Amino acid sequence: MRRAGRMLDLVIKSIIAYLLGSISGSLVIGLLRGVDIRTMGSGNAGGTNALRTQGLVFALGVVLIDVGKGMVAAGLLPKIPLGLAGSDPAVAAAACGFAAILGHIYPVYFGFRGGKGAATFVGATGTLLPAAVLPVIGLWLLVIILSGYVGLATILASLAVIPFAWWLAAPAEKVTLLVFATAAAALIVFAHRGNVQRLLQGTENRFDKVRISHWLGRGRH
Repeated sequence: MRRAGRMLDLVIKSIIAYLLGSISGSLVIGLLRGVDIRTMGSGNAGGTNALRTQGLVFALGVVLIDVGKGMVAAGLLPKIPLGLAGSDPAVAAAACGFAAILGHIYPVYFGFRGGKGAATFVGATGTLLPAAVLPVIGLWLLVIILSGYVGLATILASLAVIPFAWWLAAPAEKVTLLVFATAAAALIVFAHRGNVQRLLQGTENRFDKVRISHWLGRGRH
């Protein structure tokens, strides 16, 4: 009975985390503004497309919501008592973090058309592996500065969480966090499959204005 209670606790919390993840920042703010960014720009309901089509303030609001729900899902939700035998804290946190990312990419409230999960992944990782966040964000920024490709930067930064999970996780949580990092990174890469295809075809959009070569070129004129 106790084992069944732990499993039920984990399933219920994971479902709640998925529903929380389905609250897409860009679509919620878009509803308040009367726009649907899935009909604009790249058609993606994420922070990058929000920045390109709606500006910095809109995009910041989107990122705050999407990062925040990852943090709440992995940090707060597993600690809420449901009157059942509590599931393993590390497993519950990892499962809820992953479920929130899944909800962001496939939101039940918005026809299963959401963003690509990066900001929510950052929020969950910030709770599960806080020491990994700054290096991962640093890698993300470095790739963008060198290449201008946000999708490529997001893919590489997501994959980088895997070795950080191995390196930084406590021994008792290492396997759990490795499973989380690997599953979440695989989901992020899958969500960016269109970006990968465009990169291979040489048609991927990029932020030329943030590339170091752009600023070095301006300095020579």
